[in-house]
Amino acid sequence: MKERRTLAGRPTRRGSWALRLLALGAILVVFILGIAIGQALDDGPPSPATETYIRTLTTPNVESGTSTRP
Repeated sequence: MKERRTLAGRPTRRGSWALRLLALGAILVVFILGIAIGQALDDGPPSPATETYIRTLTTPNVESGTSTRP
């Protein structure tokens, strides 16, 4: 039996549709897993509240008329 060839002279790919279907299925599975992980993270317990401490630094007062140069 003679092998089927395209116009360019290359052999045709008989399993290309199966490979494309498998790739589409893998992409769909990854997409669904991503949605599931996102929902699980969103439904999880809330993160603990953070406390913010604000400290104001003050500089010592310099008397007027004095120089800070040696």
